[in-house]
Amino acid sequence: AYLIAKGILPENILAVTFTNKTAQEMKDRIFHLLNFRFPRLRQDFGGQAISDFRFPIFIGTFHSFCVRILRENATKASFTKTFSIFDDGDSFSLIKEVMNELGVNQKQFPAGMTQKIISNLKNDLIAPDEYLEKTGNDFFPATIHKIYSFYQKKLRQSNALDFDDLIMKTVELFRDKEILEKYQDVFHYINVDEYQDTNHAQYALIKMLAQKHRNLAVVGDDAQAIYGFRGADFQNILNFEKDWPEAKIIVLDQNYRSTQNILDA
Repeated sequence: AYLIAKGILPENILAVTFTNKTAQEMKDRIFHLLNFRFPRLRQDFGGQAISDFRFPIFIGTFHSFCVRILRENATKASFTKTFSIFDDGDSFSLIKEVMNELGVNQKQFPAGMTQKIISNLKNDLIAPDEYLEKTGNDFFPATIHKIYSFYQKKLRQSNALDFDDLIMKTVELFRDKEILEKYQDVFHYINVDEYQDTNHAQYALIKMLAQKHRNLAVVGDDAQAIYGFRGADFQNILNFEKDWPEAKIIVLDQNYRSTQNILDA
């Protein structure tokens, strides 16, 4: 809201978070600020209230942002624009199907464990063949590699991506300098909520996008990292000053969520 009030074009701003509920809360607060704190902006819209539909700012989850990028560049990512998205349940069912077709013993390789391993590899941007190169050809990694490779083949045949693919495939797309520059020239100002909960793929995505204009603002607290179980790496926020040495750190140390009696105790 502050950036827009300063004259930055809304379409040049990207704001990402982790859940749809949080994204909606961010939208509501921003539009409230724009309508009531900055009445001058309403004049720009003919005196009408500024609405989500009329204001071209992207506020959403990492995944919804990546879906937008992938649909716009589907052919370059080897999919069609109508690709479907597999949720965790769809992914689990497909992994079981793959393991049955490959004749993998599901007592040795439980489907849930295998799904988690593949998810973690994608969060670390590790493709099947790269995984095998790193681990060698022993029985366990060779079997995971076989399942992972066949699983990806089945997804492609279904014109589908799973949740982890959405970010991994977008990062892969951004390795094409022309595509990356196209989006760097759209999103000059990038804002990330709960930065301590980003995984390696999300970290890489933001770093690539922000590299050109270097207008990156993140909010986070390494003491509140709660998503380690799904690949989040709180080191991302601890390394922020190293990645962006010109960054200004603002400590938010005022407590708005408790009463003075509790704080005193």
